[in-house]
Amino acid sequence: MNREKFSSRLGFILISAGCAIGLGNVWRFPYITGKYGGAAFVLFYIFFLLILGMPIMVAELAVGRASQKSLARSFDTLEPKGSKWHVYKWFGIAGNYLLMMFYTTIAGWMLYYMVKMAAGKFNGLNAEEIGTAFGAMTQNPGVMTLFMVIVVVLCFGVCAMGLQKGVERITKVMMICLLFMMLILAVNSVALKGAGEGLKFYLLPDFSKVQENGIWNVLYAAMGQSFFTLSLGIGALAIFGSYIGKERRLTGEAVSIMALDTFVALVAGLIIFPACFAYGVDPGEGPSLIFVTLPNVFNAMPLGQLWGTLFFVFMFFAAASTVIAVFENIISFAVDLTGCTRKKAVLVNMIAIIVLSVPCVLGFNLWSGFMPLGAGSNVLDLEDFIVSNNLLPLGSLVYLLFCVTRYGWGWKKFQAEANEGIGIKFPGWLRVYCKYILPLIVLFIFVWGYLAKFVL
Repeated sequence: MNREKFSSRLGFILISAGCAIGLGNVWRFPYITGKYGGAAFVLFYIFFLLILGMPIMVAELAVGRASQKSLARSFDTLEPKGSKWHVYKWFGIAGNYLLMMFYTTIAGWMLYYMVKMAAGKFNGLNAEEIGTAFGAMTQNPGVMTLFMVIVVVLCFGVCAMGLQKGVERITKVMMICLLFMMLILAVNSVALKGAGEGLKFYLLPDFSKVQENGIWNVLYAAMGQSFFTLSLGIGALAIFGSYIGKERRLTGEAVSIMALDTFVALVAGLIIFPACFAYGVDPGEGPSLIFVTLPNVFNAMPLGQLWGTLFFVFMFFAAASTVIAVFENIISFAVDLTGCTRKKAVLVNMIAIIVLSVPCVLGFNLWSGFMPLGAGSNVLDLEDFIVSNNLLPLGSLVYLLFCVTRYGWGWKKFQAEANEGIGIKFPGWLRVYCKYILPLIVLFIFVWGYLAKFVL
């Protein structure tokens, strides 16, 4: 059976970027940028994106394209006889399931807020009442389950329509709408009275903030954000490598995906910071920024209900593009491994993901007494820690070593695959860096994640 391909290069780039563009870009990136010195942090971030993210992304795409298989069979196809690289597929696919066990719940929050904002349910509420509304949602397992199930059914429904007719066509429209909405929201924020302070805070490098937070902390934060934003290491990008032809070199494609991912992160800051400063609001961390602070800001704005609804449509699209991309990986894994039909893989996995997502929902209410990572933590934190601090860095290390060592696929074969077609070449002089230095940086990120969580 011939493997289905993307109908266009634009489809491949938008969908691969959609996989990378998620809540980390539009939720976490603006906050840590503000915390670590605005533009100064952004410079470090882009530097690490190029030296960390790019080689690993090229490696993952190359494994997918050369094998023409998902994670289920890619290592089996390319590995030397008798080696055990294929064992990693079980950890990689576990990473995809674990990611969806909490990501579907957060995507459900975005959908819920989009509906509430469109219905005008936040109109006239003060800051305290909006804060209470978020608490009420997380305390209601029925509402959270309903919206999680809607997200799962919708996104698997897109995958059921096939690669070109479903995943590519729908994600293309969603991503173009997302980029268009972001630009409208950013123009609106920048035009607000008092937005200048927010722009200054965000766009002018403040190296005193770097000193204040400690250069090592800032470097690690930039390194971590650049590494985790691309969802590398669990085969979620390799699958899209298996759907493209050999017309273009993979380094150029990786640069295009990273540029789009970074553009979305930077524009998210242009939406959030000017609006927060214009209304005297502290751009706080995590859920409170998106679900408490920003609804207050929209409430105070002229046409706030419209801007708020647009914002949460954009947030939902950002989340859904990642969910669809990871679901496509999960489905391809099942089809490649068992030979079942796409429809059957969709049906079985839809039920599995709904059941597996329930603990995350209950972690906020009925199971809130379960604090796996210490006081104040919940099921979502545990699932996120397993994926972000373990499977992503260690999986990236597997892809990297597989491509650069003679015990795996090997540098020559990897470079030949990466450089097939037209576009930017993957340079041969990067071999020593990719073989000896980059693995140490990835291990440093892995170890530091544990130290920061449990020791420091």
